[in-house]
Amino acid sequence: MPTKPKILKASSVAKSRLFEVEALSLRFSNGVERIYERLTSRGHGAVMVIPVTADGQILLINEYAAGIHDYQLTLPKGLVDPGETALEAANRELMEEVGFGARNLDHLKTMTTSPSYMGHKIDVIVATDLYPKRLPGDEPEELEVVPYPIDQLTDLIVEDHFAEARVIAALLLWLQQRQS
Repeated sequence: MPTKPKILKASSVAKSRLFEVEALSLRFSNGVERIYERLTSRGHGAVMVIPVTADGQILLINEYAAGIHDYQLTLPKGLVDPGETALEAANRELMEEVGFGARNLDHLKTMTTSPSYMGHKIDVIVATDLYPKRLPGDEPEELEVVPYPIDQLTDLIVEDHFAEARVIAALLLWLQQRQS
């Protein structure tokens, strides 16, 4: 395993409500020095939920994605609030975005998104034994809930309109785990 570079200096370049851009002055083990910039999270982590119904469906949402200025079919997700565990946050987000709670919540995997440039991690949680429960959320509009048959997920994953990489990765991982 290579030796991690030494951080000579870390400084904030820009901040927003959710993000901070940090400049890192690094020295690698071979003596080469470089400045890297990374996007750090100013929160307590994030969760993404795979809600599984008793009748063999996944509950997806159709949500506006500002980064691409379009709507995306995706999984419910959100930030972990201070004092919450990832499982508690997953259940809250499920109630806010889909209108269901879960009696069973299982951690599938912690994933990174573009770790060369971002310090973000997201915990993927599988929610089962769902029951109706709605909490008010922070979305600017009501989200469309789209039930999708589990046995057709591999078809969905290759569709052009279904393109969020972390959602595809989470679903493929979950499908693989179910087959094991």
